[in-house]
Amino acid sequence: MERESAWKRYDEDQLAELEQLAAGYIDFISENKTEREFSAAAIRSAEAAGYESLDAAISAGRKLAPGDKVWATMRNKAVILVQLGARPLTDGMNILGAHIDSPRLDVKQNPLYESSELAFMDTHYYGGIKHYQWVTVPLALHGVIAKKDGSVVDVKIGEDADDPVFCISDLLIHLANQQMGKKANEVVEGEALDILVGNRPLVVRDEDGEAKEQKDPVKAFALKLLADKYGIEEEDFLSAELEVVPAGRARDLGFDRSMVLGYGQDDSVCAYTSLVAQLAVAGEELDRAAVCVLVDKEEIGSVGATGMASQFFENTIAEIMELAGEGGMLPLRRALAASAMLSSDVSAGFDPAYASVFEAKNSAYLGHGLVFNKYTGARGKSGSNDARAEYMARIRKIMDDAGVQFQTCELGKVDAGGGGTIAYIPAKYGMDVIDSGVAVLSMHSPWEATSKADIYEAERGYEAFLRA
Repeated sequence: MERESAWKRYDEDQLAELEQLAAGYIDFISENKTEREFSAAAIRSAEAAGYESLDAAISAGRKLAPGDKVWATMRNKAVILVQLGARPLTDGMNILGAHIDSPRLDVKQNPLYESSELAFMDTHYYGGIKHYQWVTVPLALHGVIAKKDGSVVDVKIGEDADDPVFCISDLLIHLANQQMGKKANEVVEGEALDILVGNRPLVVRDEDGEAKEQKDPVKAFALKLLADKYGIEEEDFLSAELEVVPAGRARDLGFDRSMVLGYGQDDSVCAYTSLVAQLAVAGEELDRAAVCVLVDKEEIGSVGATGMASQFFENTIAEIMELAGEGGMLPLRRALAASAMLSSDVSAGFDPAYASVFEAKNSAYLGHGLVFNKYTGARGKSGSNDARAEYMARIRKIMDDAGVQFQTCELGKVDAGGGGTIAYIPAKYGMDVIDSGVAVLSMHSPWEATSKADIYEAERGYEAFLRA
């Protein structure tokens, strides 16, 4: 069953819509590269669309009615948007779920050191990355530094045109005979992923104008610059969350500008289209409640207070049901079991350069539309949700009725590897869940590629699902 390219179907109006969506997407992922930034931007957009804080509604004791829209956040790293429908919540919700964390490097808590008159910051890699891909790439620092007085300093260095950037050095080819003989996973070791941050020493002069000898002067100068700009001292790194990401904006890719090249498209491409779809139905009279869940920590197992495996989702729905007059444990369980979800995560796009690891007729192709994975997992579907056939049939009907171009796929050949998503976690409530998303080339690399057609079809598909 071959699916043709979605590009062949578009008229001029649809192409204009596609380009408008892609332009907004490029701006969004260029400006919001971390889970904190994505969460804050999502909340701003939601409030502009008429959403109010769930905490504020709880504090005011305000009852919720059909059409009401609320948002909730967990630790500023995960967000849930809910628009109530005409039917009771116990009849179920239509849920879009995506993750907003991406593979990156995290600055360690005791990071700054000097070696051979160069200053570095030590890092720990986050998620599945190929270490060698991160060397010599211009890098930026994003995050926060929390101080003992309770203040929090926002940090973003490397994105503005006049900002400095950082990098990880590599060995010159002339001296790399031994390095080139290593396995790919040993060419650059994890502990070698330290970012270069300085070379200029702090010069302190005595009364005669002579430079004083001092320990680690390059590190000292870096600390002075940080103190001058952010008012922080070295000890403040202990309570910092600084993420190292590729510097620079996402860009149009290709002569035809048909694709997007950018950092963090796994899973910003699904999270953004889910967010846009959720906001697009704001103000409409929906049959079932529409929910958008944007969570953290998927790349490391969906753990912690901000991951899908936490109680954030369940607790938020329980609070909303209480305000809607449907409170109680049994109604909550009924609502979750009656719900349907699209676990929106990217899939591997077929790459002819690496065709040997794909099974061609069950692969996702760039430009062929929204992707559905009935199952993911590895080693015999291990870790997979594996959606039931009846739900797959329902999804097919929703997409076909809305004229959404879609395709189905698996994540490579069955013995080639595999991967997972958040789908199995909400499925524990008994709800129907299927993986859906956008095909990506160079997944988990500093710069990933997607098709604008797939971005467009994903957003259209998510809207159709929320209205179903």
